[in-house]
Amino acid sequence: MASESKAETNGILRAAWLIAVITILSKFIGFLRDMVLAGHYGASTVSDAYFYANQIPSLAIILLGGVGGPFHSATVSVFSKMIPNLNTKPPEDVNKLYSTFFTGTFILFGISSILCYVFAPQIMSFIISNGSPELITLAVQHFKIMSPVILFGGIIGIYYGLLVCYKQFTLPNISPIVLSLVIIAAVLLCGDDPNGLVLAWATTVGGLLQLIIQYPKLRQIGFRIKPNFNFLNNQNFKTLCELLFPAVLSSTIGQINIYIDMFFASSLREGAWTAVVYANRIFQFPVGILVTAFLVPLFPLFSRYVADKDFEGIKNYFNKGVGVLFFMSIPIIICVLLLAKDAISLVFERGAFDEKAVMMVSEALCYLSISILPYVFRDSITRIYYSFNDSKTPFIVATCSILLKYLLNVILITKLNMGIAGITLSTSFITLFNAVLLGIFISKKIKLNYISLFKNLFKMLICGVVTFVICELLAHWMNVLLLPKYIFEIVKIIIVTFMCFALYTGLNLVLKMEYANELYVRLCGRFLSK
Repeated sequence: MASESKAETNGILRAAWLIAVITILSKFIGFLRDMVLAGHYGASTVSDAYFYANQIPSLAIILLGGVGGPFHSATVSVFSKMIPNLNTKPPEDVNKLYSTFFTGTFILFGISSILCYVFAPQIMSFIISNGSPELITLAVQHFKIMSPVILFGGIIGIYYGLLVCYKQFTLPNISPIVLSLVIIAAVLLCGDDPNGLVLAWATTVGGLLQLIIQYPKLRQIGFRIKPNFNFLNNQNFKTLCELLFPAVLSSTIGQINIYIDMFFASSLREGAWTAVVYANRIFQFPVGILVTAFLVPLFPLFSRYVADKDFEGIKNYFNKGVGVLFFMSIPIIICVLLLAKDAISLVFERGAFDEKAVMMVSEALCYLSISILPYVFRDSITRIYYSFNDSKTPFIVATCSILLKYLLNVILITKLNMGIAGITLSTSFITLFNAVLLGIFISKKIKLNYISLFKNLFKMLICGVVTFVICELLAHWMNVLLLPKYIFEIVKIIIVTFMCFALYTGLNLVLKMEYANELYVRLCGRFLSK
């Protein structure tokens, strides 16, 4: 039994490393995309219009249909319990459920896509009611072009989920690269478009290609599309819907917080929403890698443990997964707080992206970075809820946060005049609020071992504070170096980052933290074996 558990752990770690490498590549290409966008459009009315209009298509293709989204999560939760053997073609009942799920999703998202196209002026006017007529008109044009992406989103999520059930982790994590590459190519070839409509067309084409490249692998596994309208007398489809609809509502309700931010951002200076978007994308670079790498292979395992009523297995792997995420998150927060301005200047400050834009994005990012710890905890524990086929609780918690989000924005932006920083700081508070409530309510299903988890977190935070103070002194000392701007930024980023991770890991080794010890043993084993 012990050897079986060890083999499972090693399998998860191998999958995590594979996903991490693919996700790093995907995020790197995403960074190149953002660099190209920033260079051509900066933080301007055109970029604001695109990012405002892209919010609903992004909801469909990234939040609802992406890895970790409701369609992916619901598919994994239900189908992983129905597939008896990963080495054979799916049974007939699994294929029928897939056809029913696909048919229902196509109808629902197809209608939604048409409605968004028809009512684009009303939707954009409502979302950015404080914006200028020029901004709203341009956002409507972008939104109409991108409305088909809404149809692609749910189907992509189903495909991702089925592939993950069969331990095909590469395609779901590499296909977002296609969208980024199409946007990069389109901007480089047609970057003189003054209204930026090329961005909207590239997003639509990239979303379609993201869907198409999944299909051949599903055919190879044995899945076939046969329209099936058996929505009523199908218990498995009913289970899917019971899990899916609250999860979709939860994600959609979560988007209301973003629309609240968009409303407040539209009353701030030009480029404010672009700055928030870029801050979120930079934030997602390290955090997305960590969360995706560890939770994608763990989620099917959680679902199987729930089916087998192996609650000790869930507790064990939850603490291991979240503990590793906490361990890796703290030095990332330190580096963001110390190096945000230098890194953003190095990557983005060229073309239309000037020093003012650098300061806007840096400010937003620093206040957002403090949400990393509650973010990884919230996303991890949400997978436990989904494993228990409970998506209602995350929905209720997300709903409760809406009023709080609005009040925080009023206080931080209107009353305290924090501007862009107020938007991302309120987001950090909301993430903490959601994480705390989800952590409390899970006790109705399973008693997780929080004492051990947060005792280790406390030790890590001590190491983090000491590391921050020393690295802040080092960063301050380096500011006196007389070097050309970009060379100085590269040197500073490399030295401070290296010192941060080395010192933080060393302090954790002194406190005998298991995560640091395991990292040390693995690195030593890898290098000494060579």
